[in-house]
Amino acid sequence: MPSASERPCRLRLDEGGPVLVEGPVEVVLPDGSVRSSDRFQVALCVCRRSRDYPWCDTSHRRRVRTEGRNRPRGPRAGGEETEESS
Repeated sequence: MPSASERPCRLRLDEGGPVLVEGPVEVVLPDGSVRSSDRFQVALCVCRRSRDYPWCDTSHRRRVRTEGRNRPRGPRAGGEETEESS
C-alpha cells in the first residue's frame, strides 16, 4: 500500500452538498490567503453560503428546491423573486 504522500488526494463530490477532501489540506483562496486543516477529512463549501468559508457549515441545507436544478433565476413574471435569486 502506498504511503499517504504517494497516493493521490481523494475528493468526493456529493450532489447538492460540499466537496469532501481527505486531509490534511491547505486551501488557497482567491485573495491569496491560505486556510489549512489537519483533519482526516474536510468538507469544502461550493455554494459560498458558509459563514466559515471555505469550510462547509451545512448552510446549503437551508435552501429548498421544489423544482429541477435548471430553474430560471431572477424575478418571475409579476415581480416575484425565485428562491435562488434571494
